[in-house]
Amino acid sequence: MLELSIKNQVGEIMELVIRPMIAKDIEKTAYVHWKAWQDTYHGLIDEQYMHSKTLAYSIDRFNRSFENTLVADLDDQIVGFIMYGKYRDQDLNNVGEIYSLYVLKAYHHQKIGTRLMDSALKELTTYRSTIVWVLKGNEPAMAFYQRYGYEFDGKEKTIRLGTENTELRMIYRK
Repeated sequence: MLELSIKNQVGEIMELVIRPMIAKDIEKTAYVHWKAWQDTYHGLIDEQYMHSKTLAYSIDRFNRSFENTLVADLDDQIVGFIMYGKYRDQDLNNVGEIYSLYVLKAYHHQKIGTRLMDSALKELTTYRSTIVWVLKGNEPAMAFYQRYGYEFDGKEKTIRLGTENTELRMIYRK
C-alpha cells in the first residue's frame, strides 16, 4: 500500500492511498471505468458502441472479477485504478501486462496514473518486461506510456468496438 498527499483545487491536503481493490469498491471503481471510457474514447470509437457500455455494464464486469486491481483512493473516493497480470497473448514469454489504467479526468496531471503504474510494476517484478495495448489515436495515453519508458514494438492488432479499431503494443523493458 502506498500513501501520498496531494492538494485539491483549493489547496487542501488530501490523502491518496494506492491499495488493492476490495468488494466495497466495486461501484466506485465501476464509475471510474464508465466515466473514463466516456471521456477518453469519445471520437475514437463508435459512439453507439461506447454508449452501450453503461455503468451497469461496468459494475457487472467488476462483480465478476477484480483480481490484480489496485485503486487510487483519495479520501475514500476512488479516482483511478489499474489492472495487471500475466501477458494474455502467446507470442511472448515471461511478460506482464497492464490490462487497463484509468484516472478520472478531473484528477489528470496529478501523478495518480504514475503512482498506480509504479505500484502495479512492483507487483509485476517477476516479469522481464511489461506490455500495454493502446488504442490508436489515444495520444494522451501514448504520451503517458512513452514518458514512463514504454516503446512501440511494431505489433498491432485489430479489435472490434462497434467498428474495427487498431491497438498498438507498447513494451517496457526493465
